[in-house]
Amino acid sequence: MKPEIQTLCDLFILNRDRTKKAFPWENSQVFSICSNLFCAKGMEADIDSMKHCKEIIHKQTGIFSNFRGHMEPVLACMMALGSSPEKQMAQALENYQELKQEFWGSEYLALAAFLLTDVSPLSLDGDKIVRGRSIYDRMKKEHPFLTSSEDSIFALLMAYSDKSDDQLINDMEAAYKILKARFHFVSNTLQTVSHVLALSSDNPETSSDRLIALYEAVRNRGVKYGRDYHMSSLAALTLMTEDLDSTAEEIQEVDEFLSHQKGYGIFLGPGKAVRAMHAALIVSDQYAQRGQMDTAAMAGTLSMIIAQEIAMMVVISSSITASASSSSSNQ
Repeated sequence: MKPEIQTLCDLFILNRDRTKKAFPWENSQVFSICSNLFCAKGMEADIDSMKHCKEIIHKQTGIFSNFRGHMEPVLACMMALGSSPEKQMAQALENYQELKQEFWGSEYLALAAFLLTDVSPLSLDGDKIVRGRSIYDRMKKEHPFLTSSEDSIFALLMAYSDKSDDQLINDMEAAYKILKARFHFVSNTLQTVSHVLALSSDNPETSSDRLIALYEAVRNRGVKYGRDYHMSSLAALTLMTEDLDSTAEEIQEVDEFLSHQKGYGIFLGPGKAVRAMHAALIVSDQYAQRGQMDTAAMAGTLSMIIAQEIAMMVVISSSITASASSSSSNQ
């Protein structure tokens, strides 16, 4: 394993454990995703800072706010990455109100409001919000049953693309059909993956083929990479790497490292597919730190973050549903 990757692996475990101490009552999947936010910046998580940022959220929002709930630890960690968390929170709340002029309020819209603060190179623009809503409506027209609130983030992100609306929609649909033919299933995840790939400067055939090639290269190395929400992060990674074989090897190495770490046991761990997804996130961090992105900074950095957070929401929701079901069956 390259020293650079080993350093990221060690930092990932350190940050995961510190995040767990800062948010001890949260679902376990939150810790890994929050950890990765710090790793992408090459930073060590600070427990007191994370707790302080959570307090800021509580002071500035109500108990039923979309800035609370499952998303709250993630937003607190995003605030802890900066030097002025109070200012960032205030800016996010202003952004949220502007976004609600065109979109329904949701946890995903709260995330979008944070992504359009100083955490990204993008700034909120009224014309972009209107364009984002138009793109979202076209997504909804193409896939009325698959398109939901999480897609609003991608619609907003696409509003900053140099591609025309027609090109974005056509690229999404082309990638969707290619991936559907390869993986033989239809889900929100497949649509999310097509959104990520539409941000690539490559044509949809090339970007889809690269994702398929990376997935197969990882699986051929014995890594049990999943085909559901796990694919979003792998798709984002293809925007940042050129050498797919080397990337697949790095994912294998990190997956092997994680298999020996506390919290990734056979019986008490999140499962091999989630572990492999975490390995892909860690590998992506080296490109985030180098600034090696496929297109503009928007297409690389934000698509990676968004893919991670959407995947996190699905993982957490699935885990909570499974836990509730298990508890009910035992009563």
